[in-house]
Amino acid sequence: METGYSIDGVRERLGDMAASALAREEIVPALRATRDADPLAALIRLWWLGVPVSMAAADLPLQDLIEAGLLVRLGDTVQSTVHLQPWDAGTAGPAYVVSDRKVRPGDPSLRPDHVVGAGGASANLAQLGWAAPVGRALDLGTGCGVQVLHLAPRAGEVVATDVNRRALRLARLSWELSGVHGVEAREGSMYDPVDGERFDLVVSNPPFVIAPEARYTYRETGRHGDDFCRELVRRTPRHLTQGGQARFLANWLHVKGEDWQDRVGGWLTETGCDGWAVQRDVQDPAEYVELWLRDSAEHGTSAYRERYDEWLAWFESMDVTGVGFGWIALHDSGSLSPLVRVEELTHPVEPPAGALVEEVLRAARTAYDLSDEDLLDARLRVAEGVVEERVGPPGADDPSRIVLRQTRGARRTAAVGTVEAALAGVCDGDLPTRPLLAAIAELTGEDPDAVLGRAPAALRPLVAEGFLSIAG
Repeated sequence: METGYSIDGVRERLGDMAASALAREEIVPALRATRDADPLAALIRLWWLGVPVSMAAADLPLQDLIEAGLLVRLGDTVQSTVHLQPWDAGTAGPAYVVSDRKVRPGDPSLRPDHVVGAGGASANLAQLGWAAPVGRALDLGTGCGVQVLHLAPRAGEVVATDVNRRALRLARLSWELSGVHGVEAREGSMYDPVDGERFDLVVSNPPFVIAPEARYTYRETGRHGDDFCRELVRRTPRHLTQGGQARFLANWLHVKGEDWQDRVGGWLTETGCDGWAVQRDVQDPAEYVELWLRDSAEHGTSAYRERYDEWLAWFESMDVTGVGFGWIALHDSGSLSPLVRVEELTHPVEPPAGALVEEVLRAARTAYDLSDEDLLDARLRVAEGVVEERVGPPGADDPSRIVLRQTRGARRTAAVGTVEAALAGVCDGDLPTRPLLAAIAELTGEDPDAVLGRAPAALRPLVAEGFLSIAG
């Protein structure tokens, strides 16, 4: 039966206002938009809004759904026992994700083994986990099974694990409804279910929330501070094939007197793999606690202030000044001198983010493997999509600031000097850097030896960050 219960169908039926309100967990506009008793309205109310629907409201196989355990009868109405949402997995056929019903303010508290649905973090990991076709893939901490929907078309074999037995049961429903078969689901913590096995790609949206106790299996482990994410990173290399890759979402602490980049960089250095860690956001301790208390619908409850205070006191005991959100990518390149890059990118990057990983690591390795003399002898060219911005008073001969901006890839910006900007304007891979810089020095009236002397230190970061590349 074709009902139109798809991402586009739901968005079109709700309209912009109701869809925007629903993103804020406000359901009244969506209820108004689904007052008609047609099948699509009934499905939206049942699966997405979680409200009862009359047994006579729509031409749907309600009795079959009751027998399957997806609906429960309440007098003359039925109500869903799960949240079932359409999902864009980039495949030709429809995809659906099954999880526990959404918990909104005023609902009963979450059960400890609550299975959370797919959302923004799921979409971000799916983008980060994008890679070329692989032999074996592992979804560690599969939850509702959403990452498998993205992995299945690209992997010859998929293994999914979770410590939560209910999560595996709902994940199997997600895969079955989406036409995904042959996934091997295993119960257990971290890498225990795949002891001794190796994979070409590992992805994970782990229980990274940093909390004083483990109250919900989908988000917390009860480990001290950010030890869980560090342990996950540390244990990963022994489960990667040669050339294998891993992509994780993670949280890490900002601690008084310590550089967070050194902290996370230390995690990556321990692995012996090439690694790229990116901080996408950072919150102060109060913001962080509020976020996760809202996540479990505890705002306004009698326990809210007590838990808020206990959480803050715990952070204070560890001198925590903030919590970073971001991703970590590892690549078992086989290098004897692994490359580690840690940076902050709070702006949108070109999707899919996973396609950038090898490019970023390759550019950084190229930049730092070259000696100063080799860099000056290299034929550089400006990367596709790099534009120049000049800032200064109107009519001024010289700008006060010159910025190179990437419109593609990581979309970084770099403040540069006049010489570097001039080089970026003429380097096209045909001539070595040295004579180009000599010509620029002559045009600007600078000492050529001085320009060549400081050029490697100025150009190396531009190569490492993808503004310039080595021709050939």
